[in-house]
Amino acid sequence: MTDHESTITERVRRIVANHQGVTEDEIIDDRPLFQNLDSMDIEELIMAFEDEFRLKIPDGDAAAFQTVGDAIRYLEEKEKQSAEG
Repeated sequence: MTDHESTITERVRRIVANHQGVTEDEIIDDRPLFQNLDSMDIEELIMAFEDEFRLKIPDGDAAAFQTVGDAIRYLEEKEKQSAEG
């Protein structure tokens, strides 16, 4: 894992911990992303990712997120695409 990917992971974990009301230490890759969140909280979480990473996450893409790791991999891929193009 590169330093850049680690930074993405740390940023995602910080955002998820904040929205789920837990510590960052509790956020692991296979943790359900939307655990303990209602639909408004989920929307706010996705918007927090969009703000943090300065991108738009289409509803269809966000609906595919099941775990924290899914979000991390998605955002890493988007950052990689952005850097390439």
